[in-house]
Amino acid sequence: MKKIKVVGGVVVIAAVVAGVLLYQNGSTAADNVADNKTQMKQPLTAADAAAISRGRYVAVAGDCVACHTAPGSKEAFAGGYSISTPFGGIFASNITPDAETGIGNWTEREFYRAVRHGKGIDGENLYPAMPYNAYVKVSDEDMHDLWMYMRSVKPVNNKVPETQLPFPYNIRMAMMGWNLLFFKNEGFKPDMSKSAEYNRGAYLVEGLEHCAACHTPKNIIGGDTGAYLQGSNLGEWYAPEITSNTYTGIGNWSEDQVVQYLKLGSNHVAVASGPMAEAVTNSTQHLTDADLHAIASYIKAQPGSDNKKPTPLAADNAQMKIGANVYEANCSACHNSNGQGISHLAAGLANNPAIMSPDASSILTTVLQGGRGAVTEGNPTSGAMPSFAWKLSDEQTAAVATYIRNSWGNAASAVPASEASKTRQLLKLQPQLQMK
Repeated sequence: MKKIKVVGGVVVIAAVVAGVLLYQNGSTAADNVADNKTQMKQPLTAADAAAISRGRYVAVAGDCVACHTAPGSKEAFAGGYSISTPFGGIFASNITPDAETGIGNWTEREFYRAVRHGKGIDGENLYPAMPYNAYVKVSDEDMHDLWMYMRSVKPVNNKVPETQLPFPYNIRMAMMGWNLLFFKNEGFKPDMSKSAEYNRGAYLVEGLEHCAACHTPKNIIGGDTGAYLQGSNLGEWYAPEITSNTYTGIGNWSEDQVVQYLKLGSNHVAVASGPMAEAVTNSTQHLTDADLHAIASYIKAQPGSDNKKPTPLAADNAQMKIGANVYEANCSACHNSNGQGISHLAAGLANNPAIMSPDASSILTTVLQGGRGAVTEGNPTSGAMPSFAWKLSDEQTAAVATYIRNSWGNAASAVPASEASKTRQLLKLQPQLQMK
């Protein structure tokens, strides 16, 4: 009987603790802002111009347009983009001030609840594809300015398809448990032992720029692991490590080289591609130099993974020999025989930390699918690479990836042909064209 009482007591205490944590994680009491339904309908005035201008910068730093604008659409923020997740596609909402299909009937408080706490207008839990677990760190001032800017954008009547995830991921109530495990409902707290520049960088990286959403590996249910900014698989791409690690991270890059990459989309060795090219095009190129230096200061100070450079594969390795022939015939014209590339056009491959990542997804996707670098004001032409899926077999693709990862001072694990085959299927690309 005593044992039953003890167990019962533990259950009650656990329930109380869980209840308190759930309340804290769902509490929006700190969002002490207007809850007036007529606010959105009130005309903006000249006095609002400064807040709107600041809010535009906040929206750019948060890269809101990337997810809330459908590919190829000219209607910014009108939603409809299907965000790819391991659990299925999640449609980003229309966040223009359209009363019928957007946020035209929202209050400022409801806007805060969605952005910072993951709560929809009807109280439903949003999926963390909307990075509210990062945006919770956005300050009240920036949130208000963002709200004012969103009120000023063009209203677009566009009904977005409803997200339909398979069971059990379609049960939004389950997000309460996810929030309990992974959502820390508190704002940004500066580290008073660090400089103002470092803390500004921390505010941007941890909050508005939400870098961990891509660069921090996730567990089986999509929560961040403790390997902060140490690289993560995104399906067809791999977001590389962006820490002080000198092998697979950016520890050997100078602060200016980090800034150049974020401003131009390229630097002495790297060219932004895939999701990062979009981030540079839509967001980081538009940040002030001071903010870019702050970001560089913060990420270069982050502790890195324990990845260490192995012994490179020997040049007479069978796969390396195949890869060398494929590279010479198809890659050397742009990337050069020494792997140095062409500045700001074709990525340098020698001593490029992203090339040596433990996951070769990005290089396989680039070889098979091709791609385009970031388009920026400082580098408007960027660079483009054609698809080689039609020309190279899975064996050749894996071989050239292995060769690149183990030449000119690089060293990384070999890439099996099965990985190239898996990437081809993921990208829905046709097999190598067979000549008759």
